[in-house]
Amino acid sequence: MTSADIAMVTGASQGIGREVARQLAAAGAVVYLGARDPERGRAVARELSAGAGDVRFAALDVTDRSQVDALAERIEAEYGRLDVLVNNAGIGGTRPAVEETTADDFADVMDVNLLGAVRTTHALLPILHKSKRPRIVNVTSGRGSFSVNDDPERMESQLHGLVYPVSKTALNMLTYQYARALPGFLINAVDPGFTATALNNHTGTSTAAQSAATIVRLALTADGPSGRLFDSTGEVGW
Repeated sequence: MTSADIAMVTGASQGIGREVARQLAAAGAVVYLGARDPERGRAVARELSAGAGDVRFAALDVTDRSQVDALAERIEAEYGRLDVLVNNAGIGGTRPAVEETTADDFADVMDVNLLGAVRTTHALLPILHKSKRPRIVNVTSGRGSFSVNDDPERMESQLHGLVYPVSKTALNMLTYQYARALPGFLINAVDPGFTATALNNHTGTSTAAQSAATIVRLALTADGPSGRLFDSTGEVGW
């Protein structure tokens, strides 16, 4: 059995997830690259393996429990454990004005951004328990932080919306509660910042490589805090 970290990254065929997979592989981890699109996912895994290390495509739609369960069975069969889970898969959804937002607008976004993380974490917990130092990093957003939104110096305080911010606030609490319930784990959330990705039509001010760095650092750390929210500057208030 390899002594290298075995890592799983969801939503990893593009943007921040792709860069997290690349950086983890470059650091020596065996990386399962989760992607909904098999053609794109296989192509990215091949590309990263050629340049960074051991990256393996894993068919994964986090809204599909059968795919999540199959992934858990595959990793257990191949390595018997999982050391790192990065819940990166996320969507922005439609963004109607606050007064025009209905309950129906939440369904798809919550299914991916919150319940997708629950499905994946729940399925992989048995093999995470087999790691000597299991780590989970949930990729969130400053838009889901009360502290960030309440800071007039932050861009997020000027934005209005319900669906995406609420989904990320829920993911933050999910992170906090998992960390409380699993003291043997390191479980944290990371706000990658305003990153140039498809989620914002590549208007962000940070590159995917820059934004992935904090995620990767927490994913690889041997010791440290758990149940906290971080960005590139350090710990941030919930």
